[in-house]
Amino acid sequence: METLHALQKVTAGIDVHRMIHAVTVLMEHDDGTITKAQRQFGGFKRDKRAMVDWLVSLGVQLVVMESTGIYWKSAYAFLEQAGVLTWVVNAYHVKHVPGRKTDMADSEWLAVLGRFGLVRGSFIPPQDLRELRLVSRYRRKLAATLAAEKNRLHKVLDDAGIALGAVVSDIDGVSARRMIQGLIAGEDPTQLAGLGLGKLRDKQEDLALALDGELSVRHRFVLQQLDAHIRFLQGQLAEIDQMLFEAMAPYAWAWHLLQTIPGIDEVAAALILIEIGDDLSHFGCADRLASWAALCPGNHESAGKRKSGKTRKGNAVIRSILCECANAARRTQSVFGAKYRGLVVRRGHKKAIVALAHKLIRTIFFVLTRRQPYRDSGFDYEAANVAKNAPRWIKALKRYGYWPQVVAAA
Repeated sequence: METLHALQKVTAGIDVHRMIHAVTVLMEHDDGTITKAQRQFGGFKRDKRAMVDWLVSLGVQLVVMESTGIYWKSAYAFLEQAGVLTWVVNAYHVKHVPGRKTDMADSEWLAVLGRFGLVRGSFIPPQDLRELRLVSRYRRKLAATLAAEKNRLHKVLDDAGIALGAVVSDIDGVSARRMIQGLIAGEDPTQLAGLGLGKLRDKQEDLALALDGELSVRHRFVLQQLDAHIRFLQGQLAEIDQMLFEAMAPYAWAWHLLQTIPGIDEVAAALILIEIGDDLSHFGCADRLASWAALCPGNHESAGKRKSGKTRKGNAVIRSILCECANAARRTQSVFGAKYRGLVVRRGHKKAIVALAHKLIRTIFFVLTRRQPYRDSGFDYEAANVAKNAPRWIKALKRYGYWPQVVAAA
């Protein structure tokens, strides 16, 4: 039986909490003996500095800590500034043996795992991107709030018997916005129907009927509040987008390359770069990047049989962004659109979108590592799918009598 060999002479494990940092340091001496030092520190800035100074004084080569909420981030920043190699590991992967759960025991277990190389550090982006993540993820929350407010606007209009959402395609479009503001001001619905632009000019009669409802004073008050909040949120999002675009200056080459991929605009490109960075060498290959984002099929095999291939949990933010990009890419005349059309018939919309997001993240890896713009291969997945399955489809049609019978000429 093989024995484990220590990869580091001096390792430390930190069990991170909000106001408590339990630290264990394992030190291997020249004669092979191992000594253990344990201390507990607070959660204030001075405590974290004292913790880092203590670890540096002991000559720690590697620090391992769990990714506990957001509490690890501050400690990681102090260790990074001191030049101490630090791994942040998945708490699920380092779960302690049941019945031995204390803070010090956890920190010692982390030190042992790091000493023998039994864990692998998670991807932690550089400080600049970590700070930009605060902005980009706040943007996602604002966008979700904006969508909720638009839905609330729909609900209030329907509550008043106004079916504007059934006639216009975008309740927040220029025409619909002017009509809603007119309703708030108490204007005549018949006159408001004439505010439609473009194709809505041909729907004035339907618009007049849709705008004819029972708007009370309270309906108008809520509509006014919603309209003002929506405009405010849109202004905030515009400011954040401008800030993100300016922050892309150091990553301009990667930002512009990502925009050559179908479905990825300037906002999505910035959000993707903030999550994965412009240096993908730490992922190694496209497969590992897709696995990190949890966009590839999961592995579940037992007794030689492959069972569920359900995707596992991963970086939920990058997954969400790429699924949005996949929804945009499916409408393009590209290899992504063809792949979607070939999959949606057999797998359904949701699975086809995840498969498209998987293809997108692999494409992103190759575009950024090769530093070349995306060039569509022109491969028609839909035609390939038909060519592969047409004989089986024809055979089934003939079997059930749906294939036209050829009548021989007399």
